[in-house]
Amino acid sequence: MIANSSPDHGKESGAVCPMDYILRMLMGPWTTYIVYNLRTFGPQRFGELKRRVGGISAKMLTERLRTLEGAGLVRRDYEATIPPKVTYSLTKRAHELDEALDKLAQVAIRWQAEDAAARTLKAAE
Repeated sequence: MIANSSPDHGKESGAVCPMDYILRMLMGPWTTYIVYNLRTFGPQRFGELKRRVGGISAKMLTERLRTLEGAGLVRRDYEATIPPKVTYSLTKRAHELDEALDKLAQVAIRWQAEDAAARTLKAAE
């Protein structure tokens, strides 16, 4: 589960980072991959999400989905069919992050390109 309190970082100076709470929700292993796939492809069943994330174990995916559900970022819809159908989607709360995540993705893509170019130049020297 997500801790309700922030660590003691910055307490001596009285500084508190308001983003810490949200960033901690997103920093768990595989979490960004799960959120990215749910944002990009919409609601998905467990197996489909597992295939799209790639490399994640069923146990880890279950753990991360439960954590995200507990944080109010993922919704688990259960249909009592045979076999049961469970679909995962992002909540309205998670979609509040869309603009920030889009901007963050743009910066990440630019930085990756810049860093790759810098490595290429350095290797050519």
